Amino acid sequence: MPYQTIIYRKSGPVAEIRFNRPHRLNAVISEFYSEILDALNVAEKDADVRSIVLTGEGRAFCVGADLKEHGAGTRTELEKLAYLQLGNDVCERIYKHPKIIIAAVNGYALGAGAEMSCSADIILMKENAQIGFPEISIGTHVGGGVTEILPRLVGLAKARELIFTGRRITGAEAAAIGLATRVFADEEFETGVAGFAAEIGSKAPYSLRFAKENLNDSDRDYASRLVTELDALRTCMLTEDWQEGVNAFAEKRAPVFQGK
Repeated sequence: MPYQTIIYRKSGPVAEIRFNRPHRLNAVISEFYSEILDALNVAEKDADVRSIVLTGEGRAFCVGADLKEHGAGTRTELEKLAYLQLGNDVCERIYKHPKIIIAAVNGYALGAGAEMSCSADIILMKENAQIGFPEISIGTHVGGGVTEILPRLVGLAKARELIFTGRRITGAEAAAIGLATRVFADEEFETGVAGFAAEIGSKAPYSLRFAKENLNDSDRDYASRLVTELDALRTCMLTEDWQEGVNAFAEKRAPVFQGK
């Protein structure tokens, strides 16, 4: 379907959802959230898609809520609540999506942009990109599960600092504290993201899905984790991809997984 606020495209096993409101630095409006949800559903149903890249058109990833729309004061209280729920829905969908999601932070990722990035499985950043949580600075609050996810990524002390101060950090600092997985020079960013996403896309889909589920489920204790990992392993061994992996290893070649 044609989108108004995003661009959806696919290249081999990689789908890209590109935020497309560059005139507003990809600031969030309700339609933007709804179209992201729709595109995530499209990518889930496409068996060829193994990894999904979120990125922004122009010089920003996403600068958070469109404060111009907020300031207009034309929405009812119910409409405001629906908008807030959409934001949570998008972050939860990214976090729980069965496919691997990469936030390719090409520029400013602030507020909702930072929340979506944290919800992704991997954050890749340009050296000069900036990520931050300015919510408290403007009298509001972080959302999208950030108070659960961010301390797991960077530790509680650093999460407190970032949220309490609202300070923006560059790609280099984000990588140093464990928030970003890799940082690329600006001119190498597109190539680096494409290569990373393709590498993830070459892996076995069932294996990726089970690994994501187990890594993101922070509520289980060690004994329960042993059980869920064993269940995942048993299921993987029933797939054609498992046999392909064994055969490829024996034949000293790269496996070609089919998601079967």
